[in-house]
Amino acid sequence: MVLAGNGLPDGRTAALGLGCIVAAASGAAIVNGLFDAPLDARMRRLSRRVAALRAVGERGALALSLVLIAAALAVSYLYLNVLAALLILAAVLSYSFLYTLYLKRRSPYGTIPGGVPGALPVLVGYAAASGRIGLPGLVLFFVMLLWQPPHFWTLALKYQDDYRTAGVPALPAALGEPYTRALIFLYAVALLPMSLALWVFGACSGFFAVAAALLWAYFIVSCYRNTVATRRFGKAFGASIVYMLGLLAAVIVDLSAR
Repeated sequence: MVLAGNGLPDGRTAALGLGCIVAAASGAAIVNGLFDAPLDARMRRLSRRVAALRAVGERGALALSLVLIAAALAVSYLYLNVLAALLILAAVLSYSFLYTLYLKRRSPYGTIPGGVPGALPVLVGYAAASGRIGLPGLVLFFVMLLWQPPHFWTLALKYQDDYRTAGVPALPAALGEPYTRALIFLYAVALLPMSLALWVFGACSGFFAVAAALLWAYFIVSCYRNTVATRRFGKAFGASIVYMLGLLAAVIVDLSAR
């Protein structure tokens, strides 16, 4: 939203946009939990999610998910614009059905196209603030798309035994740690030129470029120290979150300070 408006959005747009994204993401996450319940039951790290679903009940969970998704679609259509509503719908459907039911279960590379629904909220925000999709929004979308595979693969490295037990072909479980590490670094390296495109195309200033480069260096070093030099995969996962939060914060600070 900040990128689309070249500054902070008005309060109404911000509240409605963020509210719709949170509601739709929450509803889709519940649908994901319902579809994945048989797999989750075989993964130790998801025992609390299984217990929560058992306590709430499948019918209650399904009803809540439908209410959240419907509310997000209705509010975005009525009070934002059609494009934002369509992008929310695309994110919900691609995550709940394409990724959860097909890609995740059939290919170790499913995470790559499966990153699309996770990156679409960037375009939802851009469309909510401007009614269109501009080049800066597309650049940030591709940054998110590149970031999500290494972000997930560090977590998959930590819990690879769980994925094997559940029969989910996550990359390290299917193709091993060395190959997974190599792909993590390839994707992490590609994040620098893609993020700097916001500066190259004039959407952000030199301040953002410096911040993006420093955050990227932090992420690369963390990936090496925690996936190659040691096997502290959880720390690499945490570093990926810090990287993305820092990058998005840099965009907001850069544009809102102009």
